[in-house]
Amino acid sequence: MKLDLLVLAAHPDDAELCCSGTIVKHIKQGKKAGIIDLTRGELGTRGSAEIRDREAAASAQVLGLSVRENLGFRDGFFQNDEQHRLDIIRMIRKYQPDIVLTNALHDRHPDHGRAGDLANDAIFLSGLRRIETADQGVQQAEWRPRLVLQYIQDRYIRPDIIVDISDEMDTKLESIRCFGTQFFNPQLDEPQTYISSPEFMDSILGRAREFGKDIGATFGEGFTSRKLLGVSSLFDLK
Repeated sequence: MKLDLLVLAAHPDDAELCCSGTIVKHIKQGKKAGIIDLTRGELGTRGSAEIRDREAAASAQVLGLSVRENLGFRDGFFQNDEQHRLDIIRMIRKYQPDIVLTNALHDRHPDHGRAGDLANDAIFLSGLRRIETADQGVQQAEWRPRLVLQYIQDRYIRPDIIVDISDEMDTKLESIRCFGTQFFNPQLDEPQTYISSPEFMDSILGRAREFGKDIGATFGEGFTSRKLLGVSSLFDLK
């Protein structure tokens, strides 16, 4: 299955928190989108890896994804090394996305910046035909997406581009709420964490409002690019 848009995420819920509005917006335009979670989030204080699997599947239904896979990397300890790069190269070549969204350049959680660097390196290498990979015994052709963007996570990074998600904000919040063990839920008898407070959810709304205001919209999601972005016409810009 060829995807138009592929999201690479260090943990289940990274995509929901940071770029689910953008995912939904493009699915509504007829694009095919998927998420590859690198880890199962097994180091999370609340819930379990098995629960996170179910939460991720529920969110995939809400978002309307064509595919969601988990590479099973070791949460907190995966590295930007040859084997991990090859695992991501197989996914890039399997789904041949035109656009990839991935983790922030740097962030509070060390997995996020490391995942962003890992994805960037693997995407470049995926375009080299002398690197051989196979999927279910079938040799894969080289593939490199035409655009790679990093979403913005906990730490503020000035975006290079902002997507208007005003019409998609409700669905974004619904997808986040699928991860019921991770975020604010007074009915759960679980240890409290940085992301389980009501203030954290308020910050998600605040960030979306801030980015939206910058482009004259109600809500927005921001992204950075490691290379300069270009358009064919200035009239394509909002």
